[in-house]
Amino acid sequence: MNEAIIIGSGPAGISASLYTARAGVKTTVIGKNGGALAKAEIIENYYGFENPVSGAQLINAGIAQSKRLGTEIISDEAVGIGYDGKLTVKTVNGEYKADSVILATGASRVVPKIAGIDTYEGKGVSYCAVCDGFFYRGKNIAVLGNGEYALSEAMELLPIVKSVAIITDGMEFKTKIPDSINMITVIAKEIEKFTGSDYFERVLFKDGTSLAVSGVFVALGTAGSADFAKKLGAITNGKYIAVDEKMATNVPGLYAAGDCTGGMFQIAKAVYEGAKAGTEVVKYLKNIN
Repeated sequence: MNEAIIIGSGPAGISASLYTARAGVKTTVIGKNGGALAKAEIIENYYGFENPVSGAQLINAGIAQSKRLGTEIISDEAVGIGYDGKLTVKTVNGEYKADSVILATGASRVVPKIAGIDTYEGKGVSYCAVCDGFFYRGKNIAVLGNGEYALSEAMELLPIVKSVAIITDGMEFKTKIPDSINMITVIAKEIEKFTGSDYFERVLFKDGTSLAVSGVFVALGTAGSADFAKKLGAITNGKYIAVDEKMATNVPGLYAAGDCTGGMFQIAKAVYEGAKAGTEVVKYLKNIN
């Protein structure tokens, strides 16, 4: 069994892995890409590089360094996290258990520019199926998204709600729904706006049709660190995860590092927090064994 899992293969996650792996902790990093850093064309303000370097170069070099130290790097998309005696990370292709998890997937949350979405946040518009699904038991609801994350949220809601419609806002839904599931429908129409009275009541589409549902769960793009944290009951400050000086959340064994903790969005900060989280995880694992 893995002793430590790190979700995110950017600078915070890879930095953490360098410290756990060198301490002899069996470490697995799960990440689909290098996040925002991988898209950076030129970086001139990171220590140790006389000439500009691309984000992709830094990402690749960090992953190679981590692999050399014994880290297992898995290219996969994490879609959920839970606890069943051990922390359990669910991905598109599998499930992994660990005594400790470091969240390092950045702070990105895709909020669509749909009229009415701000009006009904907390009043029918939610960003966490595990957190808020209970309030919609027995009702018809919708999930906004077009990928694995949206399907994962829909599957999370199925045991609670009456039915789920995945609305893609005109995007192609590229994820296969299991043949055994007949309570999920996909609507690929472009959205005009969200509407209702005091609470959200209906999705209006640009073709003049509408969908009456009691709530919408936004699950665009991929799940971020704050999404995972909320599923375990970790304290968040908006879209950022609350951590102490050890990069620990209020959930035992759960740590966070990088952009997901807020503050300065810089590589140097992510690398430091990853290093701190990694060293603290090593101490934590020694104390529980």
